Amino acid sequence: MKRNVICLGLCALLYVTGCTAKKEEKEEVVTYAVTSPLKIDTSFTKEYVSQIRSVRNIEVRAQEKGYLQNIYVDEGQHVHAGQLLFRIMPTMLQAELLKAQAETKAAEIELQNTKLLTDKNVVSKNELAMAKAKLQQANAETSLAKLHLSFTEIRAPFDGTIDRIPLKLGSLVDEGALLTSLSDNSQVFAYFNVSEPEYLNYQSSAKIKGQQEVGLLLANNELLKSKGKVEVIESEFDNETGNIAFRARFTNPNNLLRNGETGKIQMVVPLKQALVIPQKATYDIQDKTYVFVVDKNNVVHSKAINIAGELPDLYVLGDGLDTRDKILLEGVQKVKDDDKITFKFQQPQEVIKQLGLKTE
Repeated sequence: MKRNVICLGLCALLYVTGCTAKKEEKEEVVTYAVTSPLKIDTSFTKEYVSQIRSVRNIEVRAQEKGYLQNIYVDEGQHVHAGQLLFRIMPTMLQAELLKAQAETKAAEIELQNTKLLTDKNVVSKNELAMAKAKLQQANAETSLAKLHLSFTEIRAPFDGTIDRIPLKLGSLVDEGALLTSLSDNSQVFAYFNVSEPEYLNYQSSAKIKGQQEVGLLLANNELLKSKGKVEVIESEFDNETGNIAFRARFTNPNNLLRNGETGKIQMVVPLKQALVIPQKATYDIQDKTYVFVVDKNNVVHSKAINIAGELPDLYVLGDGLDTRDKILLEGVQKVKDDDKITFKFQQPQEVIKQLGLKTE
């Protein structure tokens, strides 16, 4: 009998406790933080894919046909202006020079003899003029032969680094054949493309602040120690991409950067009246980004947004929202479409201030 009473008492206690817990659970209401997009003037560092080029990069080609007789340098070697790089077998050209020099000597002797005869009125002055013209022609032939002979020696036009040498000793070299490339890497150019709105903002900023410095992020994700400067903007936009090319110059004292490398330019881009929202107010599904918009009935609806840029803890919007929209700030993983919520509105200025964003 006593056992039955005890069991009934325990069941009653559990029932009362369960009902109380359910009642408290029903009465517990979650209040979500809500804010709105904000328009501000600010700036952010944007990365642009860039191509790195030497300040001077040329192809070294043969100017005469012949056999490659000597190679005086190796691939990757640093050379100085005027240094001998290659020699093409000069035997035939040397013979042509000797022939031209002999003809010049003969023309000089003929001129001397004609001059003596002219002084004695044996021959006319026209004969003397013809002898002089013949000597001039012989001198020109000699100069031309010397020039062709000089082409058999290929020298470095400036200080630089030798690239690959495709031909080997004894190779038959045609006129215009590629012998190697020479790069002056003391400084490099970084070319990158900028959109039209960013170009216009840059021009406005450049007039106020002057020439802008940029950073260079290398392929190993290390930042180049020296800063570069934007010094050239091309004259036309690309009709297909809507972009315009910028060129920045970087010093390269350690010869770290080479022609043909890639990297990412880091440039501070000014933003005028940019529409921003906190990153934590967004969520991703596949390749799209969404926010929860709260309607006038306090019901949340997911909405896709277009992100135009990224700031620390913030996204810059291209489209999808305006300043009148109310968006869920926290708890985006706890709600779903068409949920009715209780919220507390936070002024966007205060939200941005808490994130520590620098505004202009």
